[in-house]
Amino acid sequence: MTRFVLLALAASVALAGCADPAMEQRMTDLEAKVAQIEANKAAPAPKGAPPAAAPQVDETAADAVATKIQEAQKTGDAAALSAACTELQAFRGSKAQRAMSRVCDEAMIVGIDAGEMKVEKWYQGETDMTQGKATLLVFWEAWCPHCRKEVPEIQNTYTKYKDQGLNVIGLTRVTKSATDEKVMELINENHITYPIAKETGEMAPHFGVRGIPAAAMVKDGKVVWRGHPARLTDEMIAGWLQ
Repeated sequence: MTRFVLLALAASVALAGCADPAMEQRMTDLEAKVAQIEANKAAPAPKGAPPAAAPQVDETAADAVATKIQEAQKTGDAAALSAACTELQAFRGSKAQRAMSRVCDEAMIVGIDAGEMKVEKWYQGETDMTQGKATLLVFWEAWCPHCRKEVPEIQNTYTKYKDQGLNVIGLTRVTKSATDEKVMELINENHITYPIAKETGEMAPHFGVRGIPAAAMVKDGKVVWRGHPARLTDEMIAGWLQ
């Protein structure tokens, strides 16, 4: 029963959206507990045997790998990020592994085919992921306060790089209290000029979106970066626009 309670709690955290650091940590902790329960279930201790001692994890070594992950995030080095996330699996159960769980899940999306646009309607503009030198997809909802904070920053990025070949597409599913009217209010209040669409609900899962705001960079039909839009740097964007 404990397993199902933990899974339900993890699901509720994920569906809450609007990626908050504290909420993300709660989710990764819950996921770690579920994984431990599954492991114990798969290999039950002999009847009457004393409980097995938890394996010791080298937290210092795990922290060193987490530092590699953070450095790869800053530079946008997808290969280094993937390699470091793979290395961190050797320290499963460590604090660093739990803290970096979301980041490594996002790293797994890098390299996949971007697929096609799955859109119900366009609020403004109309484009696809073949336009420009690279396309930045931004997933957000009108009810999300963190999204409202990032939307003007994305507009600034678009204004700065659109003439150099950056294509930007805002994607919403119009969930919870959001409506078409509230989406248009957000667009108008922030003077958004890049294309905005209501997606069918297929795109967010394809790009591994578990919380919002979330972003993905697509180049030549492949995902070259996935993460929180605030992590984007001028150096990273300039590199994709070469």
